Amino acid sequence: MKKLTLLTAVLFFAGSASAQKYSSKNGKLTFEASVPLFDDIYAQDDNNMVILNADTGEMASVSVVKNFHFKTKLMEEHFNESYAESAKFPKTTFKGKIVGFDKSKLTASPQKYTVQGTLNFHGVDKAIASAASIHTKEGKIYMQGSFVAKPADYKVTIPKVVTKKIAENVNVEYNYILIK
Repeated sequence: MKKLTLLTAVLFFAGSASAQKYSSKNGKLTFEASVPLFDDIYAQDDNNMVILNADTGEMASVSVVKNFHFKTKLMEEHFNESYAESAKFPKTTFKGKIVGFDKSKLTASPQKYTVQGTLNFHGVDKAIASAASIHTKEGKIYMQGSFVAKPADYKVTIPKVVTKKIAENVNVEYNYILIK
């Protein structure tokens, strides 16, 4: 828990003091790994923390892995104990940049951007790129996007008994309302 608190402090105080920082402590992060004819595998974290430096487009986020909730407690238990190993790897982080971001050009109409950076899950860092839609309204920045992650890329072992029940490509979506 101390590491999570320290990481959060670093995220919130990184960069210069004069930078325009926007943040959220209740961003929505979901993933879906369902396969037709089997149980839906869907989880959601409504407490994803994110910070955006509006001057540079740099951003970072952190989620506590145990904050991902499934439709059944059994799925949640299997995810935390067998796949994510949340006792050993308690958080997932992202650090990156919105390519070509210019806050002064944001309007109420969503604009398409690419977010590039490094996702750390299960103790593995992997470069990702994400398509994002960003707009501003009433002084807030709204950001939503998605990307695909493969459990194998993050050294997540899926037992052969259930490999046909879990998608090889996991769809990850995020939705943030960032305030100054």
